[in-house]
Amino acid sequence: MIEFKKIEKSIKGTKIIKGIDMVINKGELVVFVGPSGCGKTTCLKMINKLINPTSGFIFIDKKNIAQVDAIELRRNIGYVIQQTGLFPHMTVRKNIGIVPTLEKWSKEKIEERTVELLHMVGMKPELYLDRYPNELSGGQQQRIGVARAFANDPDVILMDEPFSALDPITRNQLQDELYMLQQKFQKTIVFVTHDISEALKLGDKICIMKDGKVLQYDTPETILKDPQKGFVEEFIGKNRIWETPEFINVKDIMITDPVKTVKERTAIQGLQIMKNNKVDSLLIVDADSKLIGIVSSKTIRKSENKTKKLSEIMSVTFSTTNENDNIVDVIKEIVDKHHRYIPVVNDENILTGIVTRSSLIEVIGSQYMEGDESDE
Repeated sequence: MIEFKKIEKSIKGTKIIKGIDMVINKGELVVFVGPSGCGKTTCLKMINKLINPTSGFIFIDKKNIAQVDAIELRRNIGYVIQQTGLFPHMTVRKNIGIVPTLEKWSKEKIEERTVELLHMVGMKPELYLDRYPNELSGGQQQRIGVARAFANDPDVILMDEPFSALDPITRNQLQDELYMLQQKFQKTIVFVTHDISEALKLGDKICIMKDGKVLQYDTPETILKDPQKGFVEEFIGKNRIWETPEFINVKDIMITDPVKTVKERTAIQGLQIMKNNKVDSLLIVDADSKLIGIVSSKTIRKSENKTKKLSEIMSVTFSTTNENDNIVDVIKEIVDKHHRYIPVVNDENILTGIVTRSSLIEVIGSQYMEGDESDE
């Protein structure tokens, strides 16, 4: 765990970091994002004492880093920067093994770990161990930088805009690879970027900064759904959530007042309720509002006895979606099974809404229309 307590930093009398309090939990990948000069890299460098705060405290696993020797601290924190930081006169083998060498590991252990790390970042040891950095592509160099950061198995890894100088294809590949590494090893990673899309793609939490202050620190989902008014809203883009539909839950777009009735109603009463509400089917609920059936006007009209209770003719086999499901799954369900609508229930099977094919198109269409207007 990393904790910032009342951290401030002044340079020549000017405050560049202004009272930051935040906690980064063990195993989280936290992304600092914001415009140039907002203080994100300064915050990152304070964690390994490349920069010292003017006031306040930083704790790693409840230990005040001000009381820890800087060299000892840095040897236990992985560090990856934009320019890779590889030593040009050293081979890949020596670059990766530099910290284990300083830690006086045996040659055999260093060799074994180096080979293991090359496999980890998808590079064949027999091809790359004895190459120099200038013999590698930008993406390969950055993979070696990541491997070196993992060399002595640190709990904390700092990454300062590591992919920003790479071409888009390589950058996307490395983002995916870092995400998979994090899922596997669960390191505490602090990642700095100026790209909100990269932050949304990678972060367990995102810290949005401006002018030395933290404006919002939360999960990507919360920031997308409920961005702080003003700078944060403009920075992420008001309609960006529609670019990441996996963060949109059914409850965010469902119709919350579906036409429903109880099973004790007669077929003729059911038809009248449909007519009054201009629908051609009814959702049937019990006394606790739990969804128990569906009946269509077509089914009722086929029934010769219109005094039958809806319980006698309703269908009890139907698809539903949970209000916390994401809309990608719902869209797939609607398309694959040719549904006109899907009832929405909560974890107790209580009916909370409905998603229709037409309402889905209307909601998504209106978001894109708003986005087009905002660009004009």
